[in-house]
Amino acid sequence: MQNPWFKTWFDTNYYHILYKHRDYSEASLFIDNISQFLQLMPNNLCWDLCCGKGRHSIYLNKKGYNVIGTDLSEQSINEANKHSNEHLEFYTHDMRNLFRTNYFNTVFNLFTSFGYFDKQRDDVNVFKAVEKALKPNGYFVFDFLNENFIKSNLVLNESKTIENITFHISKKVENNTVIKHINFTDNNTEYNFEERVKLFSKSYFEELATLSNLNIIHTFGNYKLENFDINNSPRLILVLQKK
Repeated sequence: MQNPWFKTWFDTNYYHILYKHRDYSEASLFIDNISQFLQLMPNNLCWDLCCGKGRHSIYLNKKGYNVIGTDLSEQSINEANKHSNEHLEFYTHDMRNLFRTNYFNTVFNLFTSFGYFDKQRDDVNVFKAVEKALKPNGYFVFDFLNENFIKSNLVLNESKTIENITFHISKKVENNTVIKHINFTDNNTEYNFEERVKLFSKSYFEELATLSNLNIIHTFGNYKLENFDINNSPRLILVLQKK
């Protein structure tokens, strides 16, 4: 059986080359804003779910929080572990599986690290794993795309040259899924990869929350924590709380 796209693409060097120039200042601003808004206490125990190479875990740790980051990509976790310390740990983990029980004050799933799975039960399992991992009244900060905004503002074609590799990227929305084709040549070898992220409405996440014993207590539309507008907000950011 062929591996899902995310198991192969996320664990390649090319994935990390393509996205190495992401603007993380906006991410840091969001973490500052949301941690202040939720009044997270020093030594708060945080789970960075789908942490990649750990950039946001490291930032949370520098703010004084105890952090565990997990990701499916072994390569990413190996890189992240170069920054581990007594209060910052990293593990390879599938987000659909249980990880800890009644353990974390706050769980973060940031920057569209969701929408990869074909079946709803996998999405439900993610939310249930988060609910199990949280202490009573703990927070789940969930940051996703706003489907209406994406459909209206999708860049269909672009090319990027990074480290002497030119990535040709095309995007389309099909069956309410953003499909990104990534083609490039390196060392006279042609490569083709694909990303697929499903688009969901707020009501879908409300359903997941209900099935997982979580309450949606705040909804924001961007990293400045401004109100969510269904057509104009670039993000759909939910703060959920364990009942």
